Amino acid sequence: MANTVIIGGHGKVALLLAPILTARGDSVTSVVRNAEHAVDVAATGAGPLLLDVENASAAELAAVLRGADAVVFTAGAGGGDQARTYAVDRDAALRAMDAAQAAGVRRFVLVSYLGAGPDHGVPEDDSFFPYAEAKAAADTALRATDLDWTIVMPGRLTLDEPTGRIDPGATRAADNPGTSRANVAQVVAAVLADDSTIGKDVPFTDGDVPIAEAITR
Repeated sequence: MANTVIIGGHGKVALLLAPILTARGDSVTSVVRNAEHAVDVAATGAGPLLLDVENASAAELAAVLRGADAVVFTAGAGGGDQARTYAVDRDAALRAMDAAQAAGVRRFVLVSYLGAGPDHGVPEDDSFFPYAEAKAAADTALRATDLDWTIVMPGRLTLDEPTGRIDPGATRAADNPGTSRANVAQVVAAVLADDSTIGKDVPFTDGDVPIAEAITR
């Protein structure tokens, strides 16, 4: 049994992740910024906690994380607003890392995307550029910490049904098969339970390899 805090608790992946964790006996706290989302979070078995991570300080985040065994950062601005993208996908993620270290929470799982990194290759005039830059900064910063980190890097997200199978050798490409959010949730749950994924990136799309096998490759 583990005590896990999900930051970005009303996101599509988070709402699929929480019931997986609670079903296996974990205690889950899902951080949301909108009080109206608490009902949806509670329905997953998680405990909703109201906090606007876009504006919360590292100290406020540390107070939320204190006593947890792991934190999953899956918050995102959702695109469209460049300032908010940097504020949430980069700056809030960096504060969450500082908060985890201050609170003594070693395990930190960050949801990124397939192909993320300083060499992402997205042109500056592309609407995806701020997100790519924000994720590159957050991923790079997490790797430089002494946290027990894992970066989950799914391909293009879909609403397909979960298969429990992925392609751990996937690379970013226009014709990749995408990744169901439900499979992403299963991957996050699996890496939380598998210490062999500490200090690793986990890139994938939907595929043919069972998740438990794929994440150890």
